[in-house]
Amino acid sequence: MVTAPTRERKPIYKHLYFWVLVSIVLGVIVGYAFPTQAAGLKWMADFFVALVKVVIAPTIFCTVVVGIAGLGNLAKAGGLAMRTIVYFTAMTTAALAIGLIVVNIVQPGHHGPAIPINDDAAAKTLADAKTAETGVTGFILSLVPKSFVGAFTDGQLIQVLVVAILVAIAVAGMGKRGEKVVSALDTFAKVMFGVIKIVMYAAPIGAFGGIAYTIGKFGGTILGKLAWLMGSFYATCLLFILVVLGGVALYAGFSIFKFVRFIKDELLIVLGTSSSESVLPRMLVKLEAAGADKSVVGLTIPTGYSFNLDGTCIYLTMGAIFIAQATGHDVGLGTQIGLLLFMLLASKGAAGVTGAGLVTLAASLTAFEANSAIPAVGIALIVGIDRFMSEARAITNVIGNGVGTLVVARWQGQLDRARLKEVLDDPSKVDVDDLLDRQHADDQADDDRVPVGAGAGRVT
Repeated sequence: MVTAPTRERKPIYKHLYFWVLVSIVLGVIVGYAFPTQAAGLKWMADFFVALVKVVIAPTIFCTVVVGIAGLGNLAKAGGLAMRTIVYFTAMTTAALAIGLIVVNIVQPGHHGPAIPINDDAAAKTLADAKTAETGVTGFILSLVPKSFVGAFTDGQLIQVLVVAILVAIAVAGMGKRGEKVVSALDTFAKVMFGVIKIVMYAAPIGAFGGIAYTIGKFGGTILGKLAWLMGSFYATCLLFILVVLGGVALYAGFSIFKFVRFIKDELLIVLGTSSSESVLPRMLVKLEAAGADKSVVGLTIPTGYSFNLDGTCIYLTMGAIFIAQATGHDVGLGTQIGLLLFMLLASKGAAGVTGAGLVTLAASLTAFEANSAIPAVGIALIVGIDRFMSEARAITNVIGNGVGTLVVARWQGQLDRARLKEVLDDPSKVDVDDLLDRQHADDQADDDRVPVGAGAGRVT
């Protein structure tokens, strides 16, 4: 294996995670000290997330087309897609089930003082839910964009993925002529990775604004009133990560603790911005550097952002049963299982909706209200703390998709296990800034670089 020259480790103040962490601390301080002003800082987080979304669609498109066309075997690509869907369906079912089990055991809706009801916010959420198509029909329709360009402008990754797969199949069937298309898209992808590196300099600003807004607008009062639900949800997410994902990771040959340490930079960005999309481009690069084949990463990560929302699934079942408990409605086991199956589809059908967690919960309650007796208007009970729960949802989603990518890569026989062990034991061997520089570099330097999928990064 080709190795790069030994380099000194960067001082801590040159790492992105350091400045994101500093920004989060400052955001908390400003949120408590100047709540009125802090409540107006949400635009900073929105600005950063918007910048990231600009590059997500073209990056995903190029990565998927180059990855699948580069396989040279459509049957192999079909096998990869099937394994990805099977794995993600199993994980989201487990997430829904574990949320259902914990909320029935802890029964957070039967604890604590009276809960403040935000009828205005609930009304808006229910209105959004009515426009979100869920279920089998809604899911199928959501796969197809209104136009080719619409896939890139509507903000739904699943549509970009569908278009990319269709283009990849077409390019793969062109033979040598298709190689020029792949080369052009690969070059364009390098341009996008250069843009991503520039955009990530704004991550601390986004983290500061997001945390300051959350603390300044909501404070700590509402947390006390909903402490049982908050505590139960966070504990369930942790339980899912350590037990379910931890068990899967152990079976695949790596430690969940080491993996979480490996992506700590990305988790801090998600914590500050409450958006898993804010780290999608970095996860593409980082998982490739950890030994997963480019074709697996390119297909699995974007698919996971629509099919594998583990944290959101936990939130759906816990939120629904919490509302039932808090409003005095008994929901039988059979009805709960039916709700779980319905939400398994609903969580995917509304994946592209802004505020997907809360909107999907409202849409599910509305559609299932007649069968479950859970009042959809009960969404008003938790709309106030949704922002606080979104951090745990997003972090769980990111970890779940990361673990899933490595598991599917090993399942495919396209995981460099020695490389994975190396970077998990010493995460400093992978420097995302260096990797983005490599991705962005001129093709003339290809011979002097270590391919990302074969041990790229900082190898000492």
